[in-house]
Amino acid sequence: MPTYNESLEKYSRELFAAEDDVLQTIRSRIVESGLPQITVKPEEGRFLQFITAAAGVRKALEIGTLGGYSGTWIARGLAPGGSLITLEREQERAELAREHFELAGVEDRVSVRVGDAHQLLPELTAQGPFDLIFIDAEKEGYLGYLDWALANLAPGGLVAGHNAFSHGDVIDEANQSERAVVLREFNRRLAQDSRLVSLIYPAGDGLAIGYLRDAM
Repeated sequence: MPTYNESLEKYSRELFAAEDDVLQTIRSRIVESGLPQITVKPEEGRFLQFITAAAGVRKALEIGTLGGYSGTWIARGLAPGGSLITLEREQERAELAREHFELAGVEDRVSVRVGDAHQLLPELTAQGPFDLIFIDAEKEGYLGYLDWALANLAPGGLVAGHNAFSHGDVIDEANQSERAVVLREFNRRLAQDSRLVSLIYPAGDGLAIGYLRDAM
């Protein structure tokens, strides 16, 4: 039977994903600024840093900046000379994120773009392909983001989507909200696309991730 619980979550976080002073400050400032409390958990951030480092990511893209917390984890995992482009719809949030990237000392490798991601993405095609694309924006847009990601991902690249469990909604078939329906389909596409090796990292609210095979 499954043994993962809050105690093991705490154990894993404290041992492998303890926040340093900078990350603690960023998280605190996000709370103080009144932003939604929807950022990744520390162990999810550490996992993002891990896969970024393990894959030798040089070009990363994040769809949904919020306060820059997850972006800081990703930026810390980039290969030397690597860069992260992160997209944020709200100007105020983007400015806060820029402050946080500077606080973390990663501002030289992070570019924050402001605007609707659906409109910004076509402009980024010329800057790809990307080694990592992390999706954590409005859930109703996930399928469009996934389509763009798979068309702009480098062979051997990674695509990941936060909130893959949608707080349990994905297994509640009675829940036919747009968010739940979209996330079920997002997960299904990742799982069944023959070009990908995929799974859900089951910490926090679930991080669905797919690895694009070098060749079929």
